[in-house]
Amino acid sequence: MKKLLFIIAVGLSVSSNAQVLTPKASPVAKLQQKVGLADIQIDYSRPGAKGRVIFGDLIPYGQMWRLGANENTKVTTSEALIFGKDTLKAGTYALFAKPGQTNWELYFYADYSNWGLPEPWDAKKVVLQVNANVQKTQDFQENLAINIDALTNNGGTLLITWENTKVSLPFSLNTKAKVLASIDKTMAGPAANDYHAAATYYFNENLDLKKALEWSTKAVELRGPSAYWMTRLKAQLQAANGDYKGAIETAKISIEAAKADGDDAYVRANEKSIEEWSKKR
Repeated sequence: MKKLLFIIAVGLSVSSNAQVLTPKASPVAKLQQKVGLADIQIDYSRPGAKGRVIFGDLIPYGQMWRLGANENTKVTTSEALIFGKDTLKAGTYALFAKPGQTNWELYFYADYSNWGLPEPWDAKKVVLQVNANVQKTQDFQENLAINIDALTNNGGTLLITWENTKVSLPFSLNTKAKVLASIDKTMAGPAANDYHAAATYYFNENLDLKKALEWSTKAVELRGPSAYWMTRLKAQLQAANGDYKGAIETAKISIEAAKADGDDAYVRANEKSIEEWSKKR
């Protein structure tokens, strides 16, 4: 009898602790995006339209909205984000919105621990308020989506899409200043890879190409001709500085080393460049 009672008690205990697992109506999403040197993460939930009219009905115009569902939408950035003349410092913020027909107001809020809109709303905790452009789209977006697009080394665009509405908020980063400071610091005692990285950045950003060629030449001298990716860059910089004859000779060195390593992509790239530069000599 005692054994039977024990079995029943254990069974009741297991039943009382059991939980039914069901999917959330608004699935949780996490966006992680590298922009320049910044790591940006957006945590939010994705409610669905489900046949409803969203903006101007379910979500009235001119009223504050938590921009999602469930827990607050959170934006975390490792670098300062620049919106026009306004700067959002690195950190984590809740993101709220006040939708309008032609314009949205977006609010970065210091306290991101709330569930929904803060009660009461504390204007002192609004770290930054910005206006975002709105446009109607032909493509229907069933679930709320927050993305970062138009990526460059120096910024991107925060996109919010739902239903037939698309909200765009461009931002920039102070990437160039940080990279240049890093290059200046490293140049005090750089290795071949440091010279090459600095030269690559200057080449891609079309900065001082003569200085870039100096750095690239030093990288090749330190590493040797076997580093065909370095000699490839040096050839490109020679051409960018008008020395097509020298660029062709350097590209041939890069080809030989690339062939020895079996890297056909570099061989083809150099051969194509040689063909172009031969017409300009």
